[in-house]
Amino acid sequence: MRNSKPVQWSSRFTFLMAAMGAAIGLANVWRFPYTAGVSGGGAFVFIYIGAVLLLALPILVAEFMVGRRAAAPPPRAMAEVAMESGHSRHWGLVGVILGGIGAILTLSFYAIVGGWTMAYVVKIGSGGMQGITTQAAENVFDALNGNPLTLFAWFTAFLGLTVFVSARGIHAGVEKVVNVMMPALLVMLVVMVVYAMFVGDFSAALKFLFTPDFSQVNARIVMAAFGQAFFSVSVGATNLMAYGQYIHKSISIPRSALIVVAADTAVALLAGLAIFPIIFAFGLEPSAGPGLVFITMPFTFGQMPGGLIFGGLFFLLLFFAALTSSISMMEAPVSWLTDRTRLQRIPAALLSGTISWGLGILAVLSFNRWANFYPLDSIPLFSGKTFFDLYDFTVTNVLLPFGGIVIAIFVGWIMKKKFSSAELYGDHPTIWYNAWLILVRFVAPLVLLAVFINMLN
Repeated sequence: MRNSKPVQWSSRFTFLMAAMGAAIGLANVWRFPYTAGVSGGGAFVFIYIGAVLLLALPILVAEFMVGRRAAAPPPRAMAEVAMESGHSRHWGLVGVILGGIGAILTLSFYAIVGGWTMAYVVKIGSGGMQGITTQAAENVFDALNGNPLTLFAWFTAFLGLTVFVSARGIHAGVEKVVNVMMPALLVMLVVMVVYAMFVGDFSAALKFLFTPDFSQVNARIVMAAFGQAFFSVSVGATNLMAYGQYIHKSISIPRSALIVVAADTAVALLAGLAIFPIIFAFGLEPSAGPGLVFITMPFTFGQMPGGLIFGGLFFLLLFFAALTSSISMMEAPVSWLTDRTRLQRIPAALLSGTISWGLGILAVLSFNRWANFYPLDSIPLFSGKTFFDLYDFTVTNVLLPFGGIVIAIFVGWIMKKKFSSAELYGDHPTIWYNAWLILVRFVAPLVLLAVFINMLN
């Protein structure tokens, strides 16, 4: 197996910070609290933690392993690992679909949400939402989205920052950012939890999150928990396979993956402990949906002592989480372009960002000028979906589950056991290797298929 890539992570710590940054994103701080809220709290959390261990962790190990085995971007990594095991190099097309097309499409709508976080850091930090009512908070959010030029500016700023960091490369760009932002994110989140303990109803939040009522569990809640676990860790898109190409051979992949999912889960739970005490203190509903963060939270911060500071801190935390994840999304297409073409890092990042930017303009217009335009309305599955909704649906409900299923099949059935064993446990298979193999061969594909079918219904 060729291992000609000279670039490697500077240290194990830096690699872990980068991997955590890729995994810990808006799905943890934004999506997890409202998903837990609409899914009943404790029972959902219990199932979610089990899903992380049984579903997300095995796929994460697989992505790291394939990337490091080939020391190449996802398309070439999958092609070379397949050929090494006596199979067609056409497996590399999976990497093109997920790491090329999928990543660029994801960035085109993810950058809009990232732009929201930037806008709210400024709005709340400047005191513009002090003492605001819930209706006024909703009006602020609607005004941000309703003005195409304003939304376009924030979207462009966030995407431009992502391109800038990626263009600087692994050492000068990605590493420098994650080494600062990830520790800062974790510190800010702990500060927010401590703040919530003093100003919120912390006991009610603990009861809501950690007292499961399994009588309320149904198929929808189980599928929501498995889906959230999968998307929270950011597996299935080959972002982490792209990061895997820079892992030093001396680093234990299983141990590193366990640390990453533990940190990812801890951040999701801490986000719940930062948000729900405040929600309960004001007698608000935890099932407020996506508006929980961008409408309900600005209102609550506006009514609380220290809300100006801690509200700004909360949205700065969201921005850090969004940026570290978006940087990882760009790594797959950028490293692929530099590998397959004569493009250097800067033009490859500019090209990837420009394509995402062009697609993202359509998503920006989905909130204002084209808010009632549904391009694929004649197809029942896509009925009533704007461009933003179509991008989100295609990535979240189609590409990620598809990617997870294919990656599980690839490492479980296509890649020879002697190669996966060598990467994970140094030619000495253990009970842990056998357990991982069972999970990626049987459990992960079947569960992901169920999640996939559920999401398409």
